[in-house]
Amino acid sequence: MSKKDFYSILNVSRSATAEEIKKSYRKLAMQYHPDKNPGDKKAEEKFKEITEAYEVLSDTKKREMYDQFGHAGAQGFGGGGAGGPFGGAGGFGGFGGAGSSSQGGDPFQDIFGDVFGDIFGSARGPGARPRRPSKGTDLRYTLNISFEESALGCEKVISFMRQRGGREEPAKLSVNVPAGVKEGQRLKLAGEGDATAGANAGDLYVIINIQEHPLFKRSENDVTLDLPIIYTDAILGTNIEVPTLTGKAMIRIPPGTHSGQTFRLKGKGFPKLGGFGSGDMLVRILVDTPSSLSSRQKELMEELAKSGESSPLVKAFQDKVSQLMRNRK
Repeated sequence: MSKKDFYSILNVSRSATAEEIKKSYRKLAMQYHPDKNPGDKKAEEKFKEITEAYEVLSDTKKREMYDQFGHAGAQGFGGGGAGGPFGGAGGFGGFGGAGSSSQGGDPFQDIFGDVFGDIFGSARGPGARPRRPSKGTDLRYTLNISFEESALGCEKVISFMRQRGGREEPAKLSVNVPAGVKEGQRLKLAGEGDATAGANAGDLYVIINIQEHPLFKRSENDVTLDLPIIYTDAILGTNIEVPTLTGKAMIRIPPGTHSGQTFRLKGKGFPKLGGFGSGDMLVRILVDTPSSLSSRQKELMEELAKSGESSPLVKAFQDKVSQLMRNRK
């Protein structure tokens, strides 16, 4: 059992009403639920912690014992034990069994109903109050979208098969894909999965698969673009029009630009999912050196080489080599 103050964990005062406690728990549980934070161990531990606190504070008798004797009182009353409300191993077991909430059985099921479906459905202990009817099978559908569609958002109509009324039937649904969606992200369509007699329908999880783009790559909310330029433009400088996610933009290549140099176009990246603003577009310069020259080009380059001037990077490297050689003597 967590030794932190249960009221602090749920962000409520010690005089909070049962409804205030329930409301705060629901908000936090939705925020830290493992389904919304796949692979996030900190979120999983936080979820266990807030559910442990709610199991005690939602039960009138357990709350009285906790208020009077602290954690020892809650533990002595059966509130969580060594493994908390998730079972002895700390996993996602049942919330019921002896010592379940006196205000109506399973507190988690009471708040969320089938929001989280049968995640906690298989491990209720003996003597628990009856649950709602079991839930049908959840389904998965992989939705392929373009790189631009993942950036701008789109609406897609999908067709699939599901079980309804004991037999398979075709289904067609419209899916709204939010702007800024990421590869592998799941979109949940509640109640659109399989349904069997006497059971609530399962859910449909639409898994996003973003097709590769011939020019762009994504890095968090930024978009990267490799821009090849001819060596004379790198030396003399130029203006170049580049494609973006929503159109075109002009960038200035200053004289003396070297390969690998990156220019940033503010706000030309992916929109921040569920937030405000957008990432940037990062244009990386690749100076394209020709493999062959015409006679005139070669003559001009030889004339340039005779000037004896080194480029900044070459000069800096030569200075370091000279210093290294002097130190070795």
